[in-house]
Amino acid sequence: MLAGFRELEPVRRDFRFSQGSADPASQSPVSANPIPDRAWSPAARLLASLLIVAYLAAVIVPPLAGPPPASRLAEFLLQPLRPLVGALYLGHGYRFFAPDPGPGHTIRWSMQMADGSSKSGTIPDREQDRPRLLYHRRFMVSEKIAALVPPADAPAEVRERARGDWLPLVKGVAGNLLRQHGGATIRLEMVEHYLPDTDEVIRGTQGPDAVVPLGTFARLGEPAP
Repeated sequence: MLAGFRELEPVRRDFRFSQGSADPASQSPVSANPIPDRAWSPAARLLASLLIVAYLAAVIVPPLAGPPPASRLAEFLLQPLRPLVGALYLGHGYRFFAPDPGPGHTIRWSMQMADGSSKSGTIPDREQDRPRLLYHRRFMVSEKIAALVPPADAPAEVRERARGDWLPLVKGVAGNLLRQHGGATIRLEMVEHYLPDTDEVIRGTQGPDAVVPLGTFARLGEPAP
């Protein structure tokens, strides 16, 4: 026997068998329970399969039907899924980041104070909006409004029809800025930053930004100039 080790007693196995049998080997332990049959019915399998397919479609289709360019097939498939996509909050703009992001937008504002001085800024502001999450949230505000505002060269009827969609959001931004800074009037512009192509980046050239006026707004009870 090796030093430092001692022999252990053999483990005794004590099985209890049902009474009335002379041959214990032929009996099964009393504690053994039969495994219940839990197989799904065909109807349950079909329902579960349909739910899984619907959920996968709700995850895959919204990015395909996201911001233009998008296929008409993806937009058609998205229509019956909109209640599910909205309830589960699956309509994320994955294609906003890749593979083909569009130009960025900011809201440029200039404010006149009651004492005659002026202030100006942008939404978002990379220098003032800290932490970075705040910058991202305000960037979403400018992008949301930019998605509703037609370009400056759009037909007049198109711009007038879209005005009812973006104007309430712009008024909310203007009112919040006026309350925050104590201003009297504020003028807002949508700036679409020029997105250079590969050759322009190599040459180091930059085109002009597109600017769309959003209007001038005053505090409640004060007329806008």
